[in-house]
Amino acid sequence: MKKTVAFIIVLVIFLAGCADTKKHSKGVYMLLDTSGTYALELKKAQSILNYLLGTLQPMDTLAVACIDTGSFSEKDIIAKVTFYQRPSVANNQKRAFQKKIDKFTSEVKSSKYTDISGGLYQAIEYLNEADTGKKYILIFSDLKEELKRGHVRDVPFQLAGFNVIALNVTKLRADIRDPKKYLKRVEQWRAKVEGGNGQWRVVNDLERLENIFAE
Repeated sequence: MKKTVAFIIVLVIFLAGCADTKKHSKGVYMLLDTSGTYALELKKAQSILNYLLGTLQPMDTLAVACIDTGSFSEKDIIAKVTFYQRPSVANNQKRAFQKKIDKFTSEVKSSKYTDISGGLYQAIEYLNEADTGKKYILIFSDLKEELKRGHVRDVPFQLAGFNVIALNVTKLRADIRDPKKYLKRVEQWRAKVEGGNGQWRVVNDLERLENIFAE
């Protein structure tokens, strides 16, 4: 009887510890725009990923996917991982992750279309299944969406509990001529995210990446 009670106590403590770890874990899903000339910006994305790999802790989850013609697909996930608790194993995971990203950025071909909405739908689904404590979707893009004919993206985003951060939102030629176009594009995405009960931020200063996780 005493052994049974002791076992139950240990089990409860173990499960409580797992629940607490999950509560404090982060889930980060990063979307990389590969359309047009923006594909040339991907070298900057590598510095962001280096920061994430150096910052994320054991039990955190990281996934990177590309935004292309039809981004609502697991096929667009370039690399994904949940870091083990053992630091030595986690470090090996991070090195393997970095190799996948380096290979992708060296071979990537520019996409004709930019399905940002599809990428967001996929990110939401992935992080909900990962069941992390805090959820972050990073959008590395100029935020100009161009959908292929036949692709419908009019389903509202369900973003309660999500932080959506736009990174390196470069200005297009048309934006330089008329800044209102740039401001309107950013405002439209803010409205979509906040309309789905998500938190929205823009971080263009890549020298201050700590702002990604600022509360």
